[in-house]
Amino acid sequence: MMMLGDTIAAISTPRGKGGVALLRVSGPRAVEICERVFLPASGKGLSEVPARTSVYGAILGNGVDGVRETVDDGLATVFREPASFTGEDTVEICCHGGILLTETVLTSLISAGARAAEAGEFTRRAFVNGKMGLSSAEALGNLLEAQTHEQMRLAHAGTNGKLEEACREIYETLRDVLASIYVKIDYPDEDLADMSRAEIDAALGGCEEKLKALCATYRTGHAIAEGISTVICGRPNVGKSSLYNRIVGRDAAIVTAVEGTTRDVLCETAALGRVTLRLFDTAGLHDTADPVEQIGIARAREALDRAELVLAVFDGSRQPDDEELALIEELREHAGTVIAVINKSDLGEAAADFYRSKFAHAVTLSAERGEGMDALTDLTETLFVRGDIDVRRDVVLSNARQNGAALAALEAVGSARGALAAGLPIELCCSDAECAMEAIAQLDGRSISEDIVAQIFSHFCVGK
Repeated sequence: MMMLGDTIAAISTPRGKGGVALLRVSGPRAVEICERVFLPASGKGLSEVPARTSVYGAILGNGVDGVRETVDDGLATVFREPASFTGEDTVEICCHGGILLTETVLTSLISAGARAAEAGEFTRRAFVNGKMGLSSAEALGNLLEAQTHEQMRLAHAGTNGKLEEACREIYETLRDVLASIYVKIDYPDEDLADMSRAEIDAALGGCEEKLKALCATYRTGHAIAEGISTVICGRPNVGKSSLYNRIVGRDAAIVTAVEGTTRDVLCETAALGRVTLRLFDTAGLHDTADPVEQIGIARAREALDRAELVLAVFDGSRQPDDEELALIEELREHAGTVIAVINKSDLGEAAADFYRSKFAHAVTLSAERGEGMDALTDLTETLFVRGDIDVRRDVVLSNARQNGAALAALEAVGSARGALAAGLPIELCCSDAECAMEAIAQLDGRSISEDIVAQIFSHFCVGK
């Protein structure tokens, strides 16, 4: 378990050889510990260095017989609480990049009194010390793990605290409503309440509208941050792997004219315009006696059942066979979104109109040549990303935890308004309003379980 009163240390740059490496030390003894490891060239101690100042000096490691020796020279930057990332005294030591060298410096810091940091512990301390809200911390983690430019934009915008600000406005309104209700309950014969019954309903209505608007952003946030589970399916040799390679941007799947080339499920994360796809290429769906192909087809069907988006690939240059007709009927009942990808337009479009008539969403393209990919991109964006949302500026829910809390708050506010509309005693609104406040508190981290906090920060790297 993290001991937040300890002084912690970690290497904050990736393991490997590089021009420079950075080690971070944070906690009440950060400056004291680093004074044993870093000697400024000026002859002064780090305790004399002004805040937010970098100094050049010698870096000491543990030598033979415990005698410290100079192992490198570099820079140390001192940050004083609370004006640091963690809100604690922090020192960052920059040395030359090298696996042995950086580990030697870390070992020296630990022997001087620091503890090795756990995953995400620096950011967790920033959260605990009020330097950032929970959603900002989540966004920072997403920024570190971003695989697409749109994920990077959304995550960077999420670190600005706008979601916490939106939550605070709703929370404070609910608090005022509850305060007024409590006054009415405690002093029923006195006219002491700040808000009338109509004003309470209007305030709750304002919260309801804000929560609806917030929840409406999750489909976009999910499509960008978490990614849409997407399966490419179809009969053998219709161009599934060619489409997979075209979206991924490289030859990730083997493409041949031989049926059954793809025998297992391949998976990549890729961007299709603004949408992030957790993309699965699957074996061709058909009847076969080959036991290996049967296993691949079974896995393809499992992936298909779980998919949020299905890219159903058909050869538009020829008429469908009986197995394709059966697949069409199966896909028309699929719970997710299905796009008919009418492939091989370079060879003709003899059956294109037929496929368009069977699906609500369809595009014609040539995966081999790349013609028509823009139409697929535009359609996918239209289906999953709201065009009026600017992820760089707007407040967007980006994960299931945030969306769940917002939905719980919305439901509770709706229940409170329902009680008012039914003419029930006003005190019956209290429980629902309190539930809404609790959900909002969980959304922005004001009140949240230790298990959830630990789960969030466990995904961070050790140096962050």
